[in-house]
Amino acid sequence: MNSSSSKKTRVFLIRHGATDSNMMRPYILQGKGINLPLNETGKKQAEAVADFLKTEPISAVYSSTMQRAIDTAQTISSHHQVDISTFKELEECDVGEWEGKSWDSIMEEFPEAYEQFINDPGTYPYLGGESYSDVLRRAKPILLSIMKKHPGETIAVIAHNVVNRVILADLLGIEIRKAKDIKQNNTSVNILEYHQEETRLVTMNAIFHLDDELLM
Repeated sequence: MNSSSSKKTRVFLIRHGATDSNMMRPYILQGKGINLPLNETGKKQAEAVADFLKTEPISAVYSSTMQRAIDTAQTISSHHQVDISTFKELEECDVGEWEGKSWDSIMEEFPEAYEQFINDPGTYPYLGGESYSDVLRRAKPILLSIMKKHPGETIAVIAHNVVNRVILADLLGIEIRKAKDIKQNNTSVNILEYHQEETRLVTMNAIFHLDDELLM
């Protein structure tokens, strides 16, 4: 047995901090078509999760190419003096024609497509965009590739709501159509362990580092 293959890789899979779009009420969809930086709340959330992880032996930080994820990654990496590597495969879901719209307006404008998506987002995409299955097909291989590079190490991966949901559903053996029910707060932490070709979910949506006013 290769000695490196016997070592566990530990992964902190983190959702980015909040943007102005995340905080709009009624809630609007923010997919890959809206590329905002963190707002002041998001910056505080990023600082909180960075402080939470500062004593962890993080040897590498990976991020989506989107600004909100990069901002979060930079705050985390500042405690560890490591570079950030970005991947398009970790970008948020393409929500197509529903970008920037509220669910109420979507339900009114696109009732059939809305009903199909709500009942089975694994099969039916955001109108003109991706389905949950599409996101899993692009995100899962790159995450696996990243984990394989770091036997025995601890790394951080900063991604997005839908990306994290589909990865977590896959690890839990939950039908992809039910992944939308998985909660992912802004800067929530999920802990994964990769060992000998198997990935195990240890912790999901940890928010111990967030004060009440920072919970989204």
